[in-house]
Amino acid sequence: MNKIIVPIDFSKHSEYALETAAILAKKNNAEILALHMLEMANNVLIDSDEEQSMQAVFFMKLAEKRFNEFLEKEYLKDITVTPIVKHFKVFREVSDVAKEHQADLIIMGSHGASGLTEIFVGSNTEKVVRYSEIPVLIVKQKPVNVKFETVVFACDFSEGMIQSYLKACQFFENTSSNLKLLYVNLPGARFKSSTEMETTVANFLEKADGNLNKLNDIHYVSDYTVEDGVLNFANIVGGDLIAVPTHGRKGIAHFFSGSIGEDIANHSTLPVITFRV
Repeated sequence: MNKIIVPIDFSKHSEYALETAAILAKKNNAEILALHMLEMANNVLIDSDEEQSMQAVFFMKLAEKRFNEFLEKEYLKDITVTPIVKHFKVFREVSDVAKEHQADLIIMGSHGASGLTEIFVGSNTEKVVRYSEIPVLIVKQKPVNVKFETVVFACDFSEGMIQSYLKACQFFENTSSNLKLLYVNLPGARFKSSTEMETTVANFLEKADGNLNKLNDIHYVSDYTVEDGVLNFANIVGGDLIAVPTHGRKGIAHFFSGSIGEDIANHSTLPVITFRV
């Protein structure tokens, strides 16, 4: 991991993301690209009126000053931090910045769910996830342990999940993380017998890995929803991170039924990382 992008909006959650990035940057000797999206109307930036142009310059300088002050953190000491200010608040541009700078990871802070309000869905975080070609790590709390020793990757082991699975394996390949692969069996029409689940997983591993070496390492749980199964399993095994497949512009993969990825990202107290299908 060489470059980490952190979008900054001066909130406490973007600071959680920045501090998480700092820990990972120190561990991997990586550079942090701190990105601030300056919300300014297009007509203000291109208007030829001298007074309005001066106002635009003033607000840009003010934002840049505040941005630089925000980056004066003790935990960023000895880390290469490159500030980037974009003058349009279009969050799909984060993916363009990642591609331009050949970044390896985007880290974003998110509120998650508050009461009955699903904040993640349709939020700036979700917009970044939808356009990102690289993994997006979503954090909600001040980082305590970013070792990610136990990572839970859940999917339905269909052929469409192979690319996401391979990217997750590659991402954690040179780390000390233990990637736990999880199949959640549901009641009703989607219920599968043990033989059916094992056959599905065997076919998946044969196509993805070219062997069945991990066949005995797959975890099977039964629960009322995939979300409950993933979160309960992560709690039981002491998970540090949950990995979720994504379908790009279609959003987070509905890999069993319903918006499973969004539900997990909203309700998990653990960090969630997304991998493009």
